[in-house]
Amino acid sequence: MTPGPLRRRFVEALAKHLPPSASRLRLLDIDGHCGEILAGRRADLDIRRTAAIDLRGSGIVPPAADAIVAFDCDLDSKMLMSIAANMRPGGRFIAVLPQGIVGECWVDLLEAGGLVRILVEPAVDGAGVLIRGEKPHATVSTLGRIHSVARADADLVDLAEYRGPYLRLLVRQSPNKPVWKLEAGEAIAWRALALGDDTEAVLIAFSSLPKAVGFLQPAVLIDMVRDVNKVGKFDREVAAGWGTPVILNPTPDAIKDRQLIWLHIDPATAAAPDE
Repeated sequence: MTPGPLRRRFVEALAKHLPPSASRLRLLDIDGHCGEILAGRRADLDIRRTAAIDLRGSGIVPPAADAIVAFDCDLDSKMLMSIAANMRPGGRFIAVLPQGIVGECWVDLLEAGGLVRILVEPAVDGAGVLIRGEKPHATVSTLGRIHSVARADADLVDLAEYRGPYLRLLVRQSPNKPVWKLEAGEAIAWRALALGDDTEAVLIAFSSLPKAVGFLQPAVLIDMVRDVNKVGKFDREVAAGWGTPVILNPTPDAIKDRQLIWLHIDPATAAAPDE
């Protein structure tokens, strides 16, 4: 059935809360009300559908989801505990309820289901409610959390064999300020991290935001890279037109003895960033 305009508006509000993921985001769609709409917005989704009745019963078969979503679904603590059990650590549950009302009862319900980092807010123009919670991480280390997601994508991937929809570049943006602070006529410029010498440049790219951050943190600590203030996201088709070789998912150790340079890249060619 084609989604109606009301459901589309609510599910599009939900889409803004999907978590960053590896090159594919494993998404579980309760009762199948969200998947078609979300697939039109995110090319990196690996969508499975499950019935709410199964989550209230014995649960479902792994793999663990990066996110579980629901539209206009009756929720209770038993179902939420099953939702948490079927997500990876740090995985996110997001639901939009068109008839719901913002209130502390949703916080209590998600906490009873074992979820943390809870958000409750109006869903669309003050109507309905959007609720969000996460499965607790297995570690308190921020770097450990990032690497737990980044490990889903391999290091030093052959670009010809890569099937993910996006590439990320580590970028120096100047001026370093948000778009809304730009003066009239003021333009931004991007320079992306690359390997280079007198004969050739090779762009350093990553399959996901966690993979990019997982590289950047140790690279900064050993003073390999400085002044990155942006992670640019690009469609694979755009990357194919760069005309510059790409090394995908390098580790700091793999390139520590090579010269780093910065290449100009057009910010207008970037895709919408991760939420």
